[in-house]
This record gives sequence, structure tokens and C-alpha cells, in this order.
Amino acid sequence: MYIRQSDLLLGTSMDFVKKFMDIARMVSHEKGDVLFHENDESRYFYILLNGHVRLSVGEGGHVVYDIGQNGEAFGWSSLIGRDVYSASAQCVEPSKLLVTDRNELSKILEEDPANGMIFVKHLAATLGNRLIETYKMIPT
Repeated sequence: MYIRQSDLLLGTSMDFVKKFMDIARMVSHEKGDVLFHENDESRYFYILLNGHVRLSVGEGGHVVYDIGQNGEAFGWSSLIGRDVYSASAQCVEPSKLLVTDRNELSKILEEDPANGMIFVKHLAATLGNRLIETYKMIPT
């Protein structure tokens, strides 16, 4: 996957994508690796390059969302002013991720308001879609 294919970066300038890639680091994780726990300090924002990550909440680890599509983002708590993650994230198969530090990403979003707004709009749409999918999981 080319990072340009991530929905979050669609419509942003190549310069913005370059700045994003300059602060991002690619990491690999094995099946079972925990990326963060619910209520951990939200320091990083993630984009899945390949693999599968499961988000869960509560002591019983109730699954709230599966991240399995290349380019899908998670760890967004780090970008919306939340000090802690709202869920835990664990790799359910070997996974490659792009990881950005929240302070560095916030800085490039603030320094380039036009592209930052595009990024944030895409993030809001992603969160809205994820909320709808979560509602569908609730028994009626």
C-alpha cells in the first residue's frame, strides 16, 4: 500500500504527505502484540499497512472494532484532545503499521491548516462510519 492511498490523506498536497511520512515510522508486530491498553496515555496515531488489529474495551475485552483494511487508522484519541486511549489494541495476526507521535502530527496539522482540515475531515468521517458499524453490533 502506498500511504497516498490512505483515505486520511486523499486530497492533501504531496508536500503534506511528505511531511507526514517524515514523522511516521513503520513498525512490525507479531500476532498477540499489544499496541496499547485502554486508559494508557494516548501518545501515538496508527495507520494499518497490512495485517489485522482488534480494538476492545472493558476488563472482559469486549471487541468493539476490527482493523483489517489497509490504510485504516486507529489511536485517534491522540489527536482529539483525549489524554488516554478509549480502547485496547492488539494484533491478531502479524501486522505492519505506520506510527506517528501525536505532538509531531499535531504540529504539521497546525502548520498547514488547509491540508490539516482535509485530514481532520477524513478522520471525522472515519470515526462516524466506525460509530455506525459499532451501533450495528448492538442487539435490538
